[in-house]
Order: sequence, then structure tokens, then C-alpha cells
Amino acid sequence: MTNNQRSEEKLPITLIIGGAGFLGSHLCDRLLGAGHEVICMDSLLTGRFENIRHLLANPLFTFILHDVTEPIDLPGLVASQVSGDLADDDTLKIKYIVHLASPASPADYARHPIHTLKVGALGTLHGLGLAKAHGSVFLLASTSEIYGDPQMNPQTESYWGNVNPIGSRSVYDEAKRYAESMAMAYSREHGVQVRIARIFNTYGKRMRLDDGRAMPNFAAQALQGKPLTIYGDGSQTRSFCYASDLVEGIYQLLLSQETGPVNLGNPEEITLLKLAETVIELTDSVSSMAFAPLPSDDPTRRRPDISKARAVLKWHPKVGLRDGIKRVIPYFRTQLSHS
Repeated sequence: MTNNQRSEEKLPITLIIGGAGFLGSHLCDRLLGAGHEVICMDSLLTGRFENIRHLLANPLFTFILHDVTEPIDLPGLVASQVSGDLADDDTLKIKYIVHLASPASPADYARHPIHTLKVGALGTLHGLGLAKAHGSVFLLASTSEIYGDPQMNPQTESYWGNVNPIGSRSVYDEAKRYAESMAMAYSREHGVQVRIARIFNTYGKRMRLDDGRAMPNFAAQALQGKPLTIYGDGSQTRSFCYASDLVEGIYQLLLSQETGPVNLGNPEEITLLKLAETVIELTDSVSSMAFAPLPSDDPTRRRPDISKARAVLKWHPKVGLRDGIKRVIPYFRTQLSHS
């Protein structure tokens, strides 16, 4: 696409930080389908190039390898890594910035604790600075983990949480809490158009098998006929949202006038023991259960109140849990065959 075409058609340019990750890559697909020009930025620490390989031939898609904990010199990065029209455009203006970068599973942020904190702090700072310079809408992907081990159920956006600031999960919890505070400071002091999404458990295609979260763990174990690992007695609950539903919620929030925070997730609550039984049933597995000690600070309840998302965004999830599991099982089976 030429610079003149971009100017004439006024395609919105969206930067997705963490765009090669599980959710980020699906959001790239959604925005390209909606007519956005997408710049995907990722360090590939936990994201995968394979997630975006199918987009490389699209003239509206650009990939930039960059760690957002370092300053974002967008013209310089484009000039050094990208050839063609985008690199030659010295009038590049970013309309939307989505900050999805961060290790997001307990296994990942246990392996990368300091980097997780830096992505939440420095990464958010750099993204907001770019949004201020370009007059961009800045959407922060926050998390249900900021509620900690909640003392209310379901969790509403007005709940301040019950978080251990020095616990084993705190690097993720506190990074996201700080990121929300930083985003609101930029909104109040500099007028940056901020959107905050609090994302609850999500699953779907492009999840890594070694992600460490319940759904890929259970699916991989069941498909291999191995015992499914249940931490504690399995009575702790989670609420699982299918990726396409969650991405649509992010998209609707991005285009809205709502600052948030807004809970995005599926309010269908299930115990992890029942989830394991459901996965075994839907994979026709002969697997049994193996119980292990409960990790520290593991939340006992997790269920979003999505009243605000329903009212403000006219959004709610459409894919039920059993249907979603049926959809994703072939993907996990294929991943196992290639591992």
C-alpha cells in the first residue's frame, strides 16, 4: 500500500504491543479484518512467530521485533526493520495502541519475574508516552489477577482486591495494578484516551502447550492418557472465556468512549475438578486424576461480573465452555503431534 493510498483511505493504524502472543495474534486478525493497518510489536519472550506467520504476506501487516521495556523509537524501528511504504512514511500516526505484552501464566512469570515487573512498569510507560505523542487511544490489557484471592464473588470493577504484594504471584498482580495506575495518571495529567480491560481466564487456539495454565495442561494430559494434575482438592473455581469472544470484547472497548476498567470474561463459573472431568469426557480419554499441593496465593474463586461490559459495550460471550473445549481440542491434538 502506498502512502497516498493510506492518506486517501484514512486507514486507522493500530500498534499491538505483544501482538505475537496468544491473544495478541487473534487481535491482529480481528483488526486486519476490520480494515486497520496493524503494526505488531513483540520481543517473542513468550509470544511465538508462528502465531503471526500467516499475516506476513498481508500488506496491511507489519511485524517489529522489539522489547517494550526499552524505549519505543517507532520511526527508527520501522526504518531499521521494515522495508517498503511503511518505512518511507514520515507522517506515520498511530490511532490506537494496545498493550498486551507480558508473561501471563504463573509458569511464565515465575520464570521471568523481573521482566514481568518491567513490562508492567517500563513497558506501560513507553506505550503511554507514544500514545501521548501520537494522540492515540491507549488500551491496557489488565487482568482479573489484580483482585487477588477475592473476598467477593463475582468480582465487580469497584472491588479493590485482596492481594499479597510480596507473594509468589505478586510480580504479575502488582505489575498490572501499577500499570492501571500509570494509565490513569496519563489520562488525568496528559489527557491520553485510556481504555482498561480486566481480562479473566481465556483459552483457545495458539495457546502454548507449556503455558502452564489449566486448559492446556488438562488437554495435553488427557490427550496423552496421562493423569490430570489437580492442585489442592480442585474446589477452586475459574471462569473460562473463548478467545474469539474475549478479542471481540477488547475490540469493542477499543472503539468505545469507556475508560474503564471493564471486566472481560465468561461468568460461567466451574471448579477445576469439574473442568478436568469435562476435558476427560470430551477427549474420550482414559486419564485419571493426580492431586498435588495447592500453590501459594492461588485464588479460591474467580468469576467476573460483566454487567458493565453488557451495558456499555453491548458485549457478552457467545461460546459456552463445552463448545469451546470441543473447538480447541483438535488444535491441542495437532500441537502434541508436532512436539
